[in-house]
Amino acid sequence: MTTRSPLPGTTPVQGLHHVTVMASDPQRNIDFYSQTLGQRLVKVTVNFDDPGTYHFYYGDLTGQPGTVMTHFPWPGARRGVRGNGEAVAIAYSAPRASAAYWKDRLTGRGFAIQESERFGERVLTVEDPDGTWTELVFEDGPPVQPWPASPVPAEHALRGFHSVTAWVGNTGAVRDLLVSSLGFTEVGSEPDAEGTRTRFRGSGEGVGLFVDVVERPGQPRGSFGAGSIHHVALRTRSDDEQEAYRTGLSAAGYRPTPVQDRQYFHSIYFREPNGVLLEIATDAPGFTADEPVEELGRHLKLPAWFEGQRAAIEAHVPRIVNREYGVTIGTRVLDAATDQNGPEQPGVEVYTAGRPLGEARVAMVLLHGRGGRAVDILSLADELNLSAFAYLAPQAPGNSWYPLSFLAPVERNQPQLDQALATVEATFNALEARGIPPQRVVLGGFSQGACLALEYASRAGKRLGGVVALSGALITLDQPGDLSGMPVFMGVAPDDPHIPLSRFEESAAQLRSRGAQVDARVYPGLGHGIHGDELDAVRQLLQGVAAQL
Repeated sequence: MTTRSPLPGTTPVQGLHHVTVMASDPQRNIDFYSQTLGQRLVKVTVNFDDPGTYHFYYGDLTGQPGTVMTHFPWPGARRGVRGNGEAVAIAYSAPRASAAYWKDRLTGRGFAIQESERFGERVLTVEDPDGTWTELVFEDGPPVQPWPASPVPAEHALRGFHSVTAWVGNTGAVRDLLVSSLGFTEVGSEPDAEGTRTRFRGSGEGVGLFVDVVERPGQPRGSFGAGSIHHVALRTRSDDEQEAYRTGLSAAGYRPTPVQDRQYFHSIYFREPNGVLLEIATDAPGFTADEPVEELGRHLKLPAWFEGQRAAIEAHVPRIVNREYGVTIGTRVLDAATDQNGPEQPGVEVYTAGRPLGEARVAMVLLHGRGGRAVDILSLADELNLSAFAYLAPQAPGNSWYPLSFLAPVERNQPQLDQALATVEATFNALEARGIPPQRVVLGGFSQGACLALEYASRAGKRLGGVVALSGALITLDQPGDLSGMPVFMGVAPDDPHIPLSRFEESAAQLRSRGAQVDARVYPGLGHGIHGDELDAVRQLLQGVAAQL
């Protein structure tokens, strides 16, 4: 009898599909994973949310699920910092008899290794060139499709993934998801240098079966950058089953995204309560959908919707060499390391996330609500999961942009309101000085920050890339000026205690009368908060802005 997952219409998750990591130097990344670890570069394509950035896929001969490591290389990106709320290590399965070979191979290439034992198995840990913990677990695991051109002898070849390790504050929340919703089995726990390690096993019989969780209560969260694991993808068999997972996860409160077409598989994304970003990806159509097996990784492959931009994309992506064929892809020669600092504003703290400014095509400026902080609103960067963007969040003095409700007479919120508007203006000016004009900036905010964002867009007299207002409305309704073509998304609850529905509707009408393309939505039951469907709408707006560039 087939074992069923607790989610209706699904079977238990088999295990890992792929793991996606942020890198920096693209050629260095290729040389480590293909020439040192012996993984085939099975696909060279671009980040579908940021077509000026490569997306590399490494795996066995054909890139079977459970063998695939993927990287977004952002040249010049600063290093990430490991912490709670993220996966911190990826482990490959290696033949039990090959431990001495791999120890000699890695140390001979200048890599420092750490040796340990985990659940009775020998483990070697090394940092890849960007600092990602890459582990080899020596076991009697199943073989994968060999890559004949691998620089690693077949008897020592890696066998796809063994496991991933995530750091969390609370293992119980992960257990509820993996066991109670996705059908994993809890294997056991043991002490770890960082805390207590608990292992969960998927239902499959092949490679990539394990998710390890290390509980580290009260420890700081990670900071995303080069070397950080962006997300861990789990396997599903079909589109129908993926949709069943999406429906069940939505009902359980995990807020999965709509299905994303990644050309070689279909994906949904969501976060477990500690913050670890997960994906559920389909096995099909696979990497041979647009290249024969004997030419995988030889060409820059683009989805149909980017083919019209091929010349521009090939001119922008850095020049790389696939060592298997000796072919060169891309033409841009990388400059010295890009300055990664945020825009300088005297006396204003500006926090950043996502794409380094020097490489970003689009920026999103986020304004926090009253009593909040820049780092709080900046967490939307993780929720939106769009790596094409640089995200910036200025910090208001005393955590408030102006003292009273936006409905108070304007003069009673002065001079703080003018100072807040000047801070937003200075942020735009600093971005323009860094080569990002207003047309490539989306201004967004929540609550008081949403009101400020709408007011700035209404008064500024410049065409912004877009505006996002989550539980907000215009501070004034009598500003003139042409806003033709500027996309605006507004979301609110009908009973929001701070944003009257009538003012929300008046604001939308005023912006439309000036030519703005306003998408104003009312979400019953939301209260004064951010709805998952709102984030889907924001994601669509941002993708639309990026597609126009």
